[in-house]
Formats: sequence, structure tokens, C-alpha cells
Amino acid sequence: MSKAVVILSGGMDSTLCAYMANREYDELIAVHFSYGQRTEKKELESFRKIVSTLKIKTTYEIDLSFFETIGASSLIDISLHIRTDGVDKETPNTYVPYRNGIFISIATAILEKQKAEAIYIGVVQEDSSGYPDCTKGFIDNIGNAINTGTKKDTKVVIKTPLISISKKDIVDLSIKMNIPIELTWSCYAQSEFACGVCDSCRLRLQGFKQAKIKDKIQYKKDKK
Repeated sequence: MSKAVVILSGGMDSTLCAYMANREYDELIAVHFSYGQRTEKKELESFRKIVSTLKIKTTYEIDLSFFETIGASSLIDISLHIRTDGVDKETPNTYVPYRNGIFISIATAILEKQKAEAIYIGVVQEDSSGYPDCTKGFIDNIGNAINTGTKKDTKVVIKTPLISISKKDIVDLSIKMNIPIELTWSCYAQSEFACGVCDSCRLRLQGFKQAKIKDKIQYKKDKK
């Protein structure tokens, strides 16, 4: 029986990844990380709903609250302002230092325990906020490192099916695959109504607009 570990935040990208993995592997192991992010509870709620729709039996909900001690990101440190004036070429302060490296390392340990074959992660390089740990170069290099640092009979493949596509493509594929993207959450700042102006909301809304599809989640601007 083939197995894959899916890093699942509860967002649109990682959810599409999970559904893609579900087509390729007999069994999925879903991993969710809580690290003190502002929308921690909402993301966990989305994760649990998505796991339920996919009928995934083996899940890990891992607490990485040490990130709060490190800080250095506006996703975690509420004294820092989450930018709302659009995405630029500089690495934004929503970047959490080496987050994906830590996520992939932990997922690798789970892969070894579960005797799985692949790790799926929904990084997007072409249409991202400019995070250095979402690039193909980073994924290739950490893949080499973890295969060097694991057992000889462990062969880890990191799968990033979204890395070179746009948010429009992600919306189109999600609709085509009948994925319940209304269960996903992307907002960096708010949990009840998406703010609509943080980098993540802007990219999500741009994807839906370009795909000519209405996003069914509730935004603050729609609140009456």
C-alpha cells in the first residue's frame, strides 16, 4: 500500500495538494502545524474539515509554539503590522523564519515512522509573497539533505505540484476537481471574516477574479 504525508495548513493551496495526493496514493497521513499564528484556531478548524472530506484516518496536529519565542514575523507577533498595501518584491514581514524547512523536517520524521514514500507541500513560487522557503531551489536542496540524514532504506520524495502555477490555476484546478475550497482559509489577520487586504487575501481574491469565479468565504467588506 502506497503512502504519502501531506502538510495541510487548511489553506487553498495545501488542500489542492492533498486532493492531488489522494489520487496518487492509497493512504494519506495529514500533518497540521500550530505555531502561534494569528488565525491558528481557524486554520485548525479548516484542517479538520478537509481531513473529514478526504476521510483521512491518520492525522497529526503538532504544536510548534516555540515559534512565538523566536517571533520575527507579523503572523505571530501582534506588535508587528501585517502589510495591506499589496505584494512587492521584498520578503514581507509575514515570512516566518525557516518555517517550511522545519515543517518538512518534522514531516520527514513522520514519513519514516509511517513508512511512507512522499511528502506533499503546497508551496507556490510563481505567485507567492516572495518567501525564500517556497522556491524550487530550496525544496531541491532540503530534499537532498533529508535523504542524506535518514536511514539508508528511506527514500524521500518531496512533491510540490503547485510550485510553478498561479493562483488562477489553483482556483481552476480546485473547481475542476470538485474541491470544497469554501472550507479553506487564507487570511493572515482575521478568523471570522477574511480581511481581504493582507497579501494572502489579495492573492486569493486575484486568483478567483482571474478565474471569473466567486469566492464563497466571507470577507470583512461583505459584513453588514
